[in-house]
Amino acid sequence: MIEKYNYSGPRYTSYPTALEFDASFTEEDLLTSIANSKSNKLSLYLHIPFCAKLCYYCGCNKVITRHQHKADQYIEYLAAEIVKRAPLFKHYQVTQIHWGGGTPTFLSPEQILRLSALLREHFNIADEGEYSIEVDPREIELSMLDTLKEAGFNRISVGVQDFNKEVQIAVNREQDEQFIFDLIAKAKEMGFVSTNIDLIYGLPHQTPESFAETMQRVLDLSPDRLSVFNYAHLPARFAAQRKIKDEHLPTPQQKLEMLHQTIETLTGAGYQYIGMDHFAKPDDELAILQNEGRLHRNFQGYTTQEECDLLGLGVSSISQIGDCYAQNQKDIRPYYESVDEKGHALWKGCKLNRDDEIRRVVIKQLICHFDLDMAKIDKQLGIKFEEYFAEDLKLLQTFIDDKLVEVKDRKITVGETGRLLIRNICICFDVYYRDKARQQQFSRVI
Repeated sequence: MIEKYNYSGPRYTSYPTALEFDASFTEEDLLTSIANSKSNKLSLYLHIPFCAKLCYYCGCNKVITRHQHKADQYIEYLAAEIVKRAPLFKHYQVTQIHWGGGTPTFLSPEQILRLSALLREHFNIADEGEYSIEVDPREIELSMLDTLKEAGFNRISVGVQDFNKEVQIAVNREQDEQFIFDLIAKAKEMGFVSTNIDLIYGLPHQTPESFAETMQRVLDLSPDRLSVFNYAHLPARFAAQRKIKDEHLPTPQQKLEMLHQTIETLTGAGYQYIGMDHFAKPDDELAILQNEGRLHRNFQGYTTQEECDLLGLGVSSISQIGDCYAQNQKDIRPYYESVDEKGHALWKGCKLNRDDEIRRVVIKQLICHFDLDMAKIDKQLGIKFEEYFAEDLKLLQTFIDDKLVEVKDRKITVGETGRLLIRNICICFDVYYRDKARQQQFSRVI
Protein backbone atom coordinates (compact mmCIF):
# COMPACT_ATOMS: atom_id res chain seq x y z
CA MET A 1 0.00 0.00 0.00
CA ILE A 2 2.78 2.42 0.95
CA GLU A 3 4.73 1.57 -2.20
CA LYS A 4 1.63 2.47 -4.23
CA TYR A 5 1.64 5.99 -2.82
CA ASN A 6 5.42 6.50 -2.55
CA TYR A 7 5.65 9.42 -4.96
CA SER A 8 7.19 12.83 -4.45
CA GLY A 9 5.42 15.41 -2.32
CA PRO A 10 5.87 18.52 -0.18
CA ARG A 11 6.59 18.38 3.55
CA TYR A 12 4.05 21.17 4.15
CA THR A 13 6.12 23.28 6.51
CA SER A 14 4.07 25.96 4.77
CA TYR A 15 1.08 26.30 2.51
CA PRO A 16 1.52 27.49 -0.15
CA THR A 17 4.94 25.83 -0.31
CA ALA A 18 8.17 27.72 -1.04
CA LEU A 19 7.78 26.89 -4.75
CA GLU A 20 5.07 29.54 -4.87
CA PHE A 21 7.31 32.28 -3.49
CA ASP A 22 7.84 35.04 -6.03
CA ALA A 23 10.33 37.88 -6.47
CA SER A 24 7.45 40.31 -7.05
CA PHE A 25 6.80 40.19 -3.29
CA THR A 26 8.11 43.50 -1.90
CA GLU A 27 9.26 45.04 1.33
CA GLU A 28 6.00 47.02 1.33
CA ASP A 29 4.04 43.75 1.18
CA LEU A 30 5.94 42.49 4.21
CA LEU A 31 5.42 45.72 6.17
CA THR A 32 1.69 45.58 5.42
CA SER A 33 1.47 42.01 6.70
CA ILE A 34 3.32 42.94 9.90
CA ALA A 35 0.98 45.88 10.46
CA ASN A 36 -2.10 43.72 9.90
CA SER A 37 -0.97 40.70 11.91
CA LYS A 38 -3.09 39.88 14.94
CA SER A 39 -0.21 38.27 16.82
CA ASN A 40 1.87 39.84 19.58
CA LYS A 41 4.18 36.87 20.11
CA LEU A 42 7.24 36.19 17.99
CA SER A 43 9.43 33.21 17.17
CA LEU A 44 12.94 34.00 15.93
CA TYR A 45 14.87 31.74 13.58
CA LEU A 46 18.56 32.45 12.97
CA HIS A 47 20.33 30.67 10.14
CA ILE A 48 24.03 30.04 10.77
CA PRO A 49 25.31 28.62 7.47
CA PHE A 50 28.84 27.55 8.38
CA CYS A 51 30.12 23.98 8.67
CA ALA A 52 33.70 22.83 9.23
CA LYS A 53 33.16 19.66 7.18
CA LEU A 54 30.89 18.64 4.31
CA CYS A 55 28.39 15.87 5.07
CA TYR A 56 27.70 14.25 1.71
CA TYR A 57 23.97 13.71 2.29
CA CYS A 58 23.24 17.32 3.22
CA GLY A 59 20.83 19.46 1.21
CA CYS A 60 20.88 22.44 3.62
CA ASN A 61 22.03 25.94 2.80
CA LYS A 62 25.63 25.94 4.03
CA VAL A 63 29.16 27.34 3.67
CA ILE A 64 32.03 24.90 4.25
CA THR A 65 34.98 26.63 5.90
CA ARG A 66 37.36 26.45 8.84
CA HIS A 67 37.97 30.21 8.87
CA GLN A 68 36.37 31.62 12.00
CA HIS A 69 36.70 35.20 10.78
CA LYS A 70 34.03 34.48 8.18
CA ALA A 71 31.58 34.03 11.03
CA ASP A 72 32.65 37.40 12.47
CA GLN A 73 31.78 39.03 9.14
CA TYR A 74 28.45 37.18 9.03
CA ILE A 75 27.53 38.32 12.55
CA GLU A 76 28.16 41.93 11.49
CA TYR A 77 25.59 41.53 8.72
CA LEU A 78 23.18 39.71 11.02
CA ALA A 79 23.52 42.63 13.44
CA ALA A 80 22.62 45.08 10.67
CA GLU A 81 19.57 42.99 9.76
CA ILE A 82 18.53 42.74 13.42
CA VAL A 83 18.78 46.52 13.85
CA LYS A 84 16.63 47.01 10.73
CA ARG A 85 13.96 44.42 11.57
CA ALA A 86 13.62 44.59 15.36
CA PRO A 87 11.80 47.98 15.52
CA LEU A 88 9.01 46.49 13.37
CA PHE A 89 8.31 44.02 16.20
CA LYS A 90 8.64 46.29 19.25
CA HIS A 91 5.07 45.40 20.33
CA TYR A 92 5.89 41.66 20.19
CA GLN A 93 7.29 39.42 22.91
CA VAL A 94 9.73 36.72 21.76
CA THR A 95 8.76 33.38 23.28
CA GLN A 96 10.65 31.04 20.95
CA ILE A 97 14.14 31.14 19.41
CA HIS A 98 15.83 28.56 17.24
CA TRP A 99 19.33 28.65 15.72
CA GLY A 100 19.71 26.30 12.77
CA GLY A 101 22.19 25.74 9.99
CA GLY A 102 24.61 24.80 8.78
CA THR A 103 26.15 24.31 12.19
CA PRO A 104 25.33 26.97 14.81
CA THR A 105 27.98 25.53 17.14
CA PHE A 106 30.56 26.33 14.45
CA LEU A 107 30.53 29.72 16.21
CA SER A 108 33.01 30.21 19.04
CA PRO A 109 31.70 30.73 22.58
CA GLU A 110 32.49 34.45 22.23
CA GLN A 111 30.55 34.69 18.95
CA ILE A 112 27.55 32.84 20.40
CA LEU A 113 27.42 35.13 23.43
CA ARG A 114 27.82 38.21 21.27
CA LEU A 115 24.97 37.21 18.96
CA SER A 116 22.64 36.24 21.81
CA ALA A 117 23.38 39.60 23.50
CA LEU A 118 22.44 41.36 20.25
CA LEU A 119 19.07 39.62 20.24
CA ARG A 120 18.40 40.51 23.89
CA GLU A 121 19.35 44.13 23.22
CA HIS A 122 16.98 44.61 20.28
CA PHE A 123 14.04 42.26 20.98
CA ASN A 124 11.74 41.85 23.96
CA ILE A 125 12.66 38.27 24.91
CA ALA A 126 10.52 36.53 27.53
CA ASP A 127 12.22 35.14 30.62
CA GLU A 128 10.56 31.80 29.95
CA GLY A 129 10.22 30.32 26.47
CA GLU A 130 11.58 27.71 24.09
CA TYR A 131 15.15 28.60 23.17
CA SER A 132 16.85 25.89 21.12
CA ILE A 133 20.00 25.37 19.07
CA GLU A 134 21.26 22.65 16.73
CA VAL A 135 24.51 21.03 17.90
CA ASP A 136 27.16 19.13 15.91
CA PRO A 137 28.85 16.78 18.41
CA ARG A 138 32.03 16.46 16.34
CA GLU A 139 33.57 19.92 16.67
CA ILE A 140 32.86 21.03 20.25
CA GLU A 141 33.94 20.48 23.85
CA LEU A 142 31.51 19.61 26.63
CA SER A 143 32.10 23.14 27.96
CA MET A 144 30.08 24.43 24.97
CA LEU A 145 26.98 23.50 27.00
CA ASP A 146 28.03 26.06 29.63
CA THR A 147 28.18 28.70 26.89
CA LEU A 148 24.78 27.71 25.52
CA LYS A 149 23.26 27.88 29.01
CA GLU A 150 24.80 31.32 29.57
CA ALA A 151 23.40 32.44 26.18
CA GLY A 152 19.90 31.51 27.34
CA PHE A 153 19.31 28.25 25.49
CA ASN A 154 17.24 25.62 27.29
CA ARG A 155 16.89 23.03 24.51
CA ILE A 156 19.42 21.33 22.25
CA SER A 157 19.09 19.24 19.11
CA VAL A 158 22.01 16.94 18.35
CA GLY A 159 22.71 15.66 14.84
CA VAL A 160 23.62 11.97 15.11
CA GLN A 161 22.20 10.52 11.83
CA ASP A 162 23.58 7.00 12.50
CA PHE A 163 25.86 5.36 15.07
CA ASN A 164 27.22 2.85 12.52
CA LYS A 165 30.86 3.64 11.62
CA GLU A 166 30.63 2.34 8.05
CA VAL A 167 27.68 4.63 7.39
CA GLN A 168 29.46 7.58 9.03
CA ILE A 169 32.53 7.12 6.83
CA ALA A 170 30.39 6.84 3.68
CA VAL A 171 28.74 10.22 4.37
CA ASN A 172 31.90 11.92 5.74
CA ARG A 173 30.49 12.32 9.24
CA GLU A 174 32.59 10.31 11.70
CA GLN A 175 31.83 11.04 15.34
CA ASP A 176 32.64 9.87 18.86
CA GLU A 177 29.75 7.84 20.25
CA GLN A 178 30.81 8.21 23.88
CA PHE A 179 31.00 11.98 23.49
CA ILE A 180 27.39 12.07 22.34
CA PHE A 181 26.32 10.12 25.42
CA ASP A 182 28.37 12.44 27.64
CA LEU A 183 26.87 15.50 25.92
CA ILE A 184 23.26 14.38 26.42
CA ALA A 185 23.94 13.33 30.01
CA LYS A 186 25.53 16.69 30.87
CA ALA A 187 22.68 18.60 29.18
CA LYS A 188 20.16 16.77 31.34
CA GLU A 189 22.25 17.39 34.48
CA MET A 190 22.47 21.10 33.66
CA GLY A 191 18.70 21.42 33.36
CA PHE A 192 18.21 21.69 29.62
CA VAL A 193 14.48 20.98 29.50
CA SER A 194 14.49 19.10 26.18
CA THR A 195 17.00 17.13 24.14
CA ASN A 196 16.35 16.12 20.55
CA ILE A 197 18.26 13.62 18.41
CA ASP A 198 18.25 13.72 14.60
CA LEU A 199 18.59 10.46 12.67
CA ILE A 200 18.44 9.71 8.94
CA TYR A 201 17.34 6.44 7.34
CA GLY A 202 18.20 5.57 3.74
CA LEU A 203 21.92 6.43 3.95
CA PRO A 204 24.59 4.36 2.15
CA HIS A 205 25.42 0.96 3.71
CA GLN A 206 22.46 1.12 6.09
CA THR A 207 20.48 -2.07 6.52
CA PRO A 208 17.40 -2.72 8.63
CA GLU A 209 19.64 -4.70 10.98
CA SER A 210 22.29 -1.96 11.36
CA PHE A 211 19.68 0.75 11.81
CA ALA A 212 17.94 -1.35 14.47
CA GLU A 213 21.24 -1.31 16.40
CA THR A 214 21.38 2.48 16.09
CA MET A 215 17.82 2.70 17.41
CA GLN A 216 18.77 0.64 20.47
CA ARG A 217 21.65 3.02 21.21
CA VAL A 218 19.21 5.92 20.87
CA LEU A 219 16.90 4.32 23.43
CA ASP A 220 19.91 4.16 25.77
CA LEU A 221 20.34 7.93 25.22
CA SER A 222 16.65 8.46 26.04
CA PRO A 223 16.17 11.86 24.35
CA ASP A 224 12.93 13.78 24.89
CA ARG A 225 12.31 14.03 21.14
CA LEU A 226 13.53 12.33 17.99
CA SER A 227 13.48 13.34 14.36
CA VAL A 228 13.98 10.37 12.03
CA PHE A 229 14.28 11.75 8.51
CA ASN A 230 14.07 9.99 5.17
CA TYR A 231 17.25 10.63 3.15
CA ALA A 232 16.27 12.26 -0.13
CA HIS A 233 18.87 11.33 -2.74
CA LEU A 234 18.79 14.21 -5.22
CA PRO A 235 22.33 14.37 -6.68
CA ALA A 236 21.17 16.51 -9.60
CA ARG A 237 20.29 19.27 -7.09
CA PHE A 238 22.96 18.75 -4.43
CA ALA A 239 26.50 18.27 -5.74
CA ALA A 240 27.82 16.68 -2.53
CA GLN A 241 25.35 13.80 -2.91
CA ARG A 242 27.20 12.74 -6.07
CA LYS A 243 29.85 11.34 -3.74
CA ILE A 244 27.27 8.78 -2.60
CA LYS A 245 27.07 5.81 -4.96
CA ASP A 246 23.59 4.58 -5.87
CA GLU A 247 24.61 0.96 -5.41
CA HIS A 248 25.45 1.61 -1.75
CA LEU A 249 21.98 2.91 -0.93
CA PRO A 250 19.38 0.65 0.70
CA THR A 251 16.52 -0.49 -1.50
CA PRO A 252 13.06 1.11 -1.15
CA GLN A 253 11.90 -2.07 0.57
CA GLN A 254 14.75 -1.85 3.07
CA LYS A 255 13.94 1.81 3.74
CA LEU A 256 10.32 0.90 4.35
CA GLU A 257 11.43 -1.82 6.76
CA MET A 258 13.66 0.68 8.61
CA LEU A 259 10.74 3.09 8.95
CA HIS A 260 8.40 0.33 10.12
CA GLN A 261 10.76 -1.01 12.77
CA THR A 262 11.65 2.52 13.91
CA ILE A 263 8.00 3.30 14.59
CA GLU A 264 7.48 -0.03 16.33
CA THR A 265 10.64 0.35 18.43
CA LEU A 266 9.98 3.91 19.54
CA THR A 267 6.26 3.55 20.21
CA GLY A 268 6.99 0.28 22.01
CA ALA A 269 9.43 2.20 24.22
CA GLY A 270 6.74 4.74 25.10
CA TYR A 271 7.35 7.50 22.55
CA GLN A 272 4.37 9.12 20.84
CA TYR A 273 4.43 9.23 17.04
CA ILE A 274 3.81 12.92 16.39
CA GLY A 275 3.73 12.51 12.62
CA MET A 276 5.95 12.73 9.55
CA ASP A 277 9.40 12.06 11.06
CA HIS A 278 8.86 13.12 14.67
CA PHE A 279 8.53 11.30 17.98
CA ALA A 280 8.28 12.63 21.54
CA LYS A 281 7.93 11.29 25.06
CA PRO A 282 4.32 11.53 26.26
CA ASP A 283 5.21 14.22 28.83
CA ASP A 284 6.92 16.37 26.17
CA GLU A 285 5.05 19.52 25.16
CA LEU A 286 4.81 18.37 21.51
CA ALA A 287 2.91 15.26 22.59
CA ILE A 288 0.77 17.13 25.11
CA LEU A 289 -0.30 19.79 22.60
CA GLN A 290 -1.03 17.20 19.92
CA ASN A 291 -3.32 15.40 22.35
CA GLU A 292 -5.02 18.72 23.12
CA GLY A 293 -5.45 19.54 19.42
CA ARG A 294 -3.14 22.57 19.60
CA LEU A 295 -0.01 21.43 17.74
CA HIS A 296 1.44 23.80 15.14
CA ARG A 297 3.67 23.37 12.08
CA ASN A 298 5.96 25.87 10.38
CA PHE A 299 9.39 26.03 8.73
CA GLN A 300 10.94 24.60 11.89
CA GLY A 301 8.71 21.52 11.58
CA TYR A 302 6.27 20.56 14.32
CA THR A 303 6.24 23.24 16.98
CA THR A 304 4.28 24.29 20.03
CA GLN A 305 3.50 27.99 19.66
CA GLU A 306 0.59 28.38 17.30
CA GLU A 307 0.00 32.04 18.10
CA CYS A 308 3.53 33.12 17.12
CA ASP A 309 4.58 34.99 14.02
CA LEU A 310 7.96 33.74 12.80
CA LEU A 311 10.81 36.08 11.83
CA GLY A 312 13.72 34.52 9.96
CA LEU A 313 17.11 36.23 10.17
CA GLY A 314 20.21 35.39 8.14
CA VAL A 315 20.87 33.95 4.72
CA SER A 316 18.01 31.89 3.18
CA SER A 317 15.82 32.17 6.29
CA ILE A 318 12.03 32.29 5.90
CA SER A 319 9.51 34.37 7.85
CA GLN A 320 5.83 33.59 8.34
CA ILE A 321 4.00 36.72 9.43
CA GLY A 322 0.24 37.18 9.32
CA ASP A 323 -0.90 36.46 5.78
CA CYS A 324 2.53 36.26 4.15
CA TYR A 325 5.76 34.32 3.80
CA ALA A 326 9.04 36.11 3.10
CA GLN A 327 12.45 34.61 2.31
CA ASN A 328 15.90 36.18 2.51
CA GLN A 329 18.52 35.91 -0.22
CA LYS A 330 19.63 32.26 -0.27
CA ASP A 331 23.33 32.75 -1.15
CA ILE A 332 25.71 34.54 1.14
CA ARG A 333 27.18 37.08 -1.32
CA PRO A 334 23.77 38.41 -2.48
CA TYR A 335 22.71 38.39 1.19
CA TYR A 336 25.61 40.67 2.11
CA GLU A 337 24.99 42.93 -0.88
CA SER A 338 21.29 43.28 -0.07
CA VAL A 339 21.94 44.14 3.59
CA ASP A 340 24.55 46.71 2.49
CA GLU A 341 22.16 48.34 0.03
CA LYS A 342 18.82 48.09 1.84
CA GLY A 343 19.47 47.07 5.43
CA HIS A 344 17.50 43.87 4.87
CA ALA A 345 17.86 40.80 2.65
CA LEU A 346 14.31 40.17 1.39
CA TRP A 347 14.47 38.10 -1.80
CA LYS A 348 10.99 36.78 -2.48
CA GLY A 349 7.77 35.80 -0.79
CA CYS A 350 4.09 35.08 -1.05
CA LYS A 351 0.96 36.92 0.12
CA LEU A 352 -1.87 34.50 0.87
CA ASN A 353 -5.26 34.94 -0.75
CA ARG A 354 -8.50 33.78 0.84
CA ASP A 355 -8.30 30.32 -0.73
CA ASP A 356 -4.68 29.90 0.48
CA GLU A 357 -5.72 30.75 4.03
CA ILE A 358 -8.59 28.24 3.96
CA ARG A 359 -6.43 25.46 2.58
CA ARG A 360 -3.61 26.24 5.01
CA VAL A 361 -5.99 25.66 7.94
CA VAL A 362 -7.15 22.32 6.49
CA ILE A 363 -3.66 21.04 5.65
CA LYS A 364 -2.25 22.07 9.03
CA GLN A 365 -5.11 20.36 10.86
CA LEU A 366 -4.55 17.10 8.98
CA ILE A 367 -0.74 17.05 9.21
CA CYS A 368 -0.70 17.93 12.91
CA HIS A 369 -3.67 15.94 14.21
CA PHE A 370 -4.67 13.38 11.53
CA ASP A 371 -8.33 14.28 11.82
CA LEU A 372 -10.66 17.07 10.79
CA ASP A 373 -14.17 18.06 11.84
CA MET A 374 -15.94 19.59 8.83
CA ALA A 375 -18.50 21.32 11.04
CA LYS A 376 -15.74 23.10 12.98
CA ILE A 377 -14.06 24.17 9.73
CA ASP A 378 -17.40 25.44 8.42
CA LYS A 379 -17.84 27.58 11.53
CA GLN A 380 -14.22 28.77 11.64
CA LEU A 381 -13.93 29.70 7.97
CA GLY A 382 -17.51 30.45 6.94
CA ILE A 383 -17.71 27.77 4.24
CA LYS A 384 -19.65 24.59 3.49
CA PHE A 385 -16.83 22.04 3.51
CA GLU A 386 -18.27 19.49 1.08
CA GLU A 387 -19.11 22.20 -1.45
CA TYR A 388 -15.86 24.14 -1.15
CA PHE A 389 -13.70 21.01 -1.34
CA ALA A 390 -15.83 18.97 -3.76
CA GLU A 391 -12.91 18.35 -6.15
CA ASP A 392 -10.50 17.68 -3.29
CA LEU A 393 -12.78 15.06 -1.74
CA LYS A 394 -12.87 13.25 -5.09
CA LEU A 395 -9.06 13.04 -4.95
CA LEU A 396 -9.27 11.78 -1.37
CA GLN A 397 -11.54 8.92 -2.43
CA THR A 398 -8.65 6.61 -3.37
CA PHE A 399 -7.33 6.86 0.22
CA ILE A 400 -10.84 6.14 1.50
CA ASP A 401 -11.16 3.12 -0.81
CA ASP A 402 -7.82 1.79 0.46
CA LYS A 403 -9.00 2.25 4.07
CA LEU A 404 -6.24 4.74 4.85
CA VAL A 405 -8.77 7.49 5.56
CA GLU A 406 -12.31 7.31 6.94
CA VAL A 407 -14.96 9.95 6.32
CA LYS A 408 -17.92 9.54 8.66
CA ASP A 409 -20.38 11.96 10.28
CA ARG A 410 -18.63 14.87 8.53
CA LYS A 411 -15.30 13.93 10.10
CA ILE A 412 -12.10 12.94 8.31
CA THR A 413 -9.94 10.49 10.25
CA VAL A 414 -6.53 9.29 9.06
CA GLY A 415 -5.76 5.68 10.05
CA GLU A 416 -2.43 4.42 11.39
CA THR A 417 -1.05 3.42 8.00
CA GLY A 418 -2.46 6.60 6.50
CA ARG A 419 -0.37 8.63 8.95
CA LEU A 420 2.75 7.46 7.13
CA LEU A 421 1.26 8.96 3.99
CA ILE A 422 -0.06 12.18 5.47
CA ARG A 423 1.88 14.23 2.91
CA ASN A 424 0.00 12.47 0.11
CA ILE A 425 -3.33 12.98 1.85
CA CYS A 426 -2.61 16.70 2.22
CA ILE A 427 -1.76 16.86 -1.49
CA CYS A 428 -5.46 16.25 -2.19
CA PHE A 429 -6.16 19.74 -0.79
CA ASP A 430 -3.21 21.48 -2.53
CA VAL A 431 -4.36 23.28 -5.68
CA TYR A 432 -0.81 24.25 -6.64
CA TYR A 433 0.36 20.65 -6.64
CA ARG A 434 -2.11 19.69 -9.33
CA ASP A 435 0.38 20.77 -11.91
CA LYS A 436 2.05 17.36 -11.97
CA ALA A 437 5.20 18.75 -13.52
CA ARG A 438 6.03 20.07 -10.06
CA GLN A 439 6.42 16.62 -8.51
CA GLN A 440 10.13 16.32 -9.11
CA GLN A 441 10.78 19.42 -7.00
CA PHE A 442 10.03 17.37 -3.89
CA SER A 443 11.47 14.33 -2.14
CA ARG A 444 9.73 10.95 -2.05
CA VAL A 445 7.50 10.32 0.93
CA ILE A 446 9.31 7.18 2.14
